[in-house]
Amino acid sequence: MPELPEVETVVKGLRPLVEEKIVTGVEIREEKMIAFPKGNISAFKEELIGSKIEAVNRRGKYIIFELNNNKNMVIHLRMTGKLLVKEVKEFRDKHTHVIFSLNDGQEIRFNNIRKFGRVYLIDKNQPEQAGGLSKLGPEPLSNNLSVDDFKKLFEGRRAIIKSLLLNQHFVAGIGNIYADEILFRSGIRPDRTADTLTESEKEKIYHNMREILQKGIIYGGTSFSDYVNAFGEKGSFQEELRVHQRQGEECYSCGTIIEKIKVSGRSTYFCPQCQK
Repeated sequence: MPELPEVETVVKGLRPLVEEKIVTGVEIREEKMIAFPKGNISAFKEELIGSKIEAVNRRGKYIIFELNNNKNMVIHLRMTGKLLVKEVKEFRDKHTHVIFSLNDGQEIRFNNIRKFGRVYLIDKNQPEQAGGLSKLGPEPLSNNLSVDDFKKLFEGRRAIIKSLLLNQHFVAGIGNIYADEILFRSGIRPDRTADTLTESEKEKIYHNMREILQKGIIYGGTSFSDYVNAFGEKGSFQEELRVHQRQGEECYSCGTIIEKIKVSGRSTYFCPQCQK
């Protein structure tokens, strides 16, 4: 599933292509992908067609198209989701399930092999209409999230640290890949519980979280299989990974063999020597 760096990369690519454009048509080939208003495709199309895309932003793993009609179109890519901007004449493959036509002859195409992606057309002041959007924790790269603010998030928490980083109510946008990398660089085993962390270890997580997510954005995200940006290009952060999906290989830092375990049902990779 695309995580914060991948979604941010998609948003950055979309902005120059679709901002200030008008939606002139909507084609829906898979109705279950329209999550709100649920079961009312005609209302979805009616409110969207004719609207102008004023801005494209990100919140956690959600992509938010801010429209000029008091509505926001919110998209969650989930697994295998892609948002591509293509000329109308370009070939549409069979996994293109929602198409938004624009007044410049281009289309925003929501391509999703497994059809788990969701689209919401919500009132600007009612984010609760879009799944878990209203319940997201703080943005990990926000200037408003200081190291002290981050450490306060741990108060009363006893969850496994890997699970906590994946909890979108705790902090928004981190997924399986970046959680593994953050904990490796922080020297913390992923199955430690939050209440065992020292103040110094929490600070390490904070600084490594911000550094790794920012680096992920610079590298255009991580592409193992499906993820591409708005231009259809893959990211390259997979070349920088230290532990994720490297089980059985030597740790770059100490030579110990990288191990794989399950944490809260998620495949988790770590170095038993470097991470304590």
